[in-house]
Amino acid sequence: MTAPTDLRGRLRAELVQAMKQRDRVAVGVCRTALAAIENAEAVPVTSVPAAGAVEGSPVGVGAAEAPRRELGEPEVRAILVGEIIERQGAASGLAASRPDRAQELRHEAEVLQGLLDG
Repeated sequence: MTAPTDLRGRLRAELVQAMKQRDRVAVGVCRTALAAIENAEAVPVTSVPAAGAVEGSPVGVGAAEAPRRELGEPEVRAILVGEIIERQGAASGLAASRPDRAQELRHEAEVLQGLLDG
């Protein structure tokens, strides 16, 4: 099996590998990063029927669903960079008071950086 070339695919492959290795830190950061990407793909709700307006409600399976945005590789990369920066900043702030948590955050940032470097 060949390795995925896109970031999302590599992130999913890393998640599977981390689960096999029982690396809970890597599993957590992979899941969080995938959730951040999926949240960025969500579209805003533009029209919500007023309470009780049954006649204005969409009818049928999937009638109220909106297509999600499709993020390109640059947008996914930017989300991962943001996740890395967030963890590095938090690790710096916790270095004196919670060195164990700071080390965990640095490990999470390293996992994501490894995916970016690919």
